[in-house]
Order: sequence, then C-alpha cells, then structure tokens
Amino acid sequence: MESIVAYFSDMPTPHRSFLIVGGLAFFLLLENFAPFSRKGYSKVKHTALNVFFTLTTILVNLSMAFVLVWSSSLVSDQGVGLLQWIDMPLWAQLIVGLLLMDLIGAYTAHYTEHKVKWMWQFHLIHHTDQHVDTTTANRHHPGESVIRFVFTCIAVIVVGAPVWLIFLYQSMSVVLSQFNHSNYNLPLAVDNVVKWIFCTPAMHRVHHHYRQPYSDTNYGNIFSLWDRLFGTYVAVDNDKLIYGLDTYMDEQDASHMGKLLAHPFVGYRSRIEYAEEEKL
Repeated sequence: MESIVAYFSDMPTPHRSFLIVGGLAFFLLLENFAPFSRKGYSKVKHTALNVFFTLTTILVNLSMAFVLVWSSSLVSDQGVGLLQWIDMPLWAQLIVGLLLMDLIGAYTAHYTEHKVKWMWQFHLIHHTDQHVDTTTANRHHPGESVIRFVFTCIAVIVVGAPVWLIFLYQSMSVVLSQFNHSNYNLPLAVDNVVKWIFCTPAMHRVHHHYRQPYSDTNYGNIFSLWDRLFGTYVAVDNDKLIYGLDTYMDEQDASHMGKLLAHPFVGYRSRIEYAEEEKL
C-alpha cells in the first residue's frame, strides 16, 4: 500500500499521458480483435476526430493540474474534508476516497451535465458520436473538460483528498472510461460479474442510445454502484441500440470539427435570440 501511495504522490507527467495514449492503443487492438459491433465506417476518420478532442482534454487537464495539487495542499493544511476528519488506515482511505471521488467528480458531474441546459450544450458533443468505441471516451468539448475539472476540484475539497489519491483516481478514471466506451465484446458471463463493481461496455453503451430515456441512464464511470443506488441503472439488449443523438443525426453535425467546437456558443446564442424575439 505504501508503494502505491509513494508512486501516485509523485506520478511523472509522462506516465499520466502514457495512460491515455497506451490505453487507447490497447483497447483499439482489443476491440479490433473481438468487436461487439462490426458496422462499417471510416475508422481512421472517426479516430482522428476523437483523438483531436482527446488532445484538447489532455491540454486542459495538464494546464490546470497545479490547481488540483494546490487544492490538495490546502485541504491538508487546513484539515478540511472527510479523510482529514476521520482517522482511517491507508486501505480504507483508498476505497472510501475512490468511491467518493467517483461519485462527485464523475457521476454527479455527468448527471448535472444532462440536467443543466448550458452544460448539456457542451456535453452533447460526446453524445453525437454515432460509432461509439474506445476513442469516444475522451471526445469532450474543451469547455466540458473545464466543467469536469471544476467538479473534480469540488471532490478534492469534500473528500479532503491527498495528492496520491487524486492521481490514482484520475488514472483509474481514464482507463475505465476507455474500457466502458470500447467496442469490445466482453463475454456475457464475465460482464455479469464485473458490472456489479465496475461499469462495463455493455452497461455504458445504453447511455449512448440516441434517444431518451436510455440516454439519461447509466451515468457511471468507474463504479456501477451509484447508478444502482440512485435508480439510474437499466439493462438493455445492446443489439437494439442506436448510437448518436436524435436531434443531431446528420453526418456533418456529428463529425465536423468546427461545428462541434462552435455548437455550445451558437446554440446558446440562438436561445437568447429566440427569447428576445418572443418579447417583441
């Protein structure tokens, strides 16, 4: 346990970047070897677009990483947060800390993005992907990356998370997100066991169905516990799913980089203009 704490307390930046790049490479190979869906599409074009958004996600997170380190130092110095208030052995800090970081930094962030309209304008870029695979995991608008970062900072303060826990959580979040978005055909018997603890591809694919109510279910990233606890878990035959977003099924809406980047601001401006017209 001490070796885990030591490594993640001073995790080199190249190692963090390698998790994203190495994880993508690993799951791309895995889903190519045993794909769930064999629907034809330009894999190169699809991957290139999603890798662009992956790079923006990396840039946003690395450029603001110092804020997480500062927040962690602050809660430690001021004795703020659950782990600062309750004396726990390291193994308990790891389990409780990861669970709460995932609840606040991932599940709550994700749920909120679906319920708050201006946040949804950023998040829907993730949902417009009509060919969900492991590269979809980091298909986030830069604005959404900032939103997620803010929720992670809130989680750090509430949990009272030390630096090692933050970097461990982020590492697990990256790998599990790539896993549960992958087009990998995980054997059903294995999936039925794993999904009691972790979010699996079969579980998360439902969230990417192109219509509600299924797109408002299975929000989890690392742990499946929260969806079960808060009543947002559903099990659906994956063969009946259609990926994408019913209001953005046009190819240009789903794959044009410029339109995807501009959408949150164009959409927001359109609502303001519509409201002004209604007043006239």
